Formats: sequence, C-alpha cells, structure tokens
Amino acid sequence: MSKNVKNNALAQNKKARHDYNILETVEAGMVLTGTEIKSVRASRINLKDGFAQVKNGEAWLMNVHISPYDQGNIFNHDPLRNRKLLLHKKQLKQLGEETKKKGITLVPLKVYLKNGFAKVLIGVAQGKHEYDKRETIKRRDQEREIRRTLKNY
Repeated sequence: MSKNVKNNALAQNKKARHDYNILETVEAGMVLTGTEIKSVRASRINLKDGFAQVKNGEAWLMNVHISPYDQGNIFNHDPLRNRKLLLHKKQLKQLGEETKKKGITLVPLKVYLKNGFAKVLIGVAQGKHEYDKRETIKRRDQEREIRRTLKNY
C-alpha cells in the first residue's frame, strides 16, 4: 500500500511575499517533539515573525510560535524554542553562502504535511523597499480589475 502523498498547508506566511522578493525555495524537514507535532497537525502554528539561520553547519528555524498542546502535561514544549531543520549538506552549504550576501535572509513560507511528516518551505528572500511594495499592490489591483472587466463580457 502506498504512503499518503497529500500536501496539506497547515500554516502560511502571507506577509512574507509582500515584504520580500522570494528568489528560490527549499523544502526542509523539522525536528519536533511529540506535543509539537500534535499542535502542528491541529494548525496551531504561526510563521509571521519567523526566520531561519545557518549556524555551525546546521539550519535552525527561529521565532516560530507553535502553541502548547491542549492535552499536554508537564512534557509540553516551549512555544518559541528554536527548531532544527533537516536539509542535505549541499543545501546547507548553499543556503549558508546565500545568507552571507547583503540583504538576503531565509523566511519560512508555509508548513505542510508530506507523507505524514511536517515540512517547512523556506524561501531565500531579499527585502523589498516601500516603493516596491506599493508597486506590487498597484499591479495586483490592476490585474484584478482586468479580470473583473473580462468576466463581465
């Protein structure tokens, strides 16, 4: 019997695509405790202020809030603890080199389940200026208006 191949988005960082230009994306596994994975499966995760770093040849997911599990006991986890990301050595090396460039950061874009494992989509991102954000909003509104007028005809 084949494994469940369902991409189920549990959390998304919608603000990331507004604040950053995403240059490329990388899928990574997360090292989670028992109560953390139960909270993640219940979609009790917030990526809004999260970021990733490569330190000493390891990737870490920082400042991502996973709410404590409701039925957890004394073994419940710290909601803001740093979580290790599982990547191949080549990917770690490449991400480490990318983040050394000025203005490049690693941003979590979404968390989902794949074959029963929690995965995070990490974006190699470059910050946008305020005028770039306004341009993006203007372009999106124009495209929406074009679709609306074409729909009516």
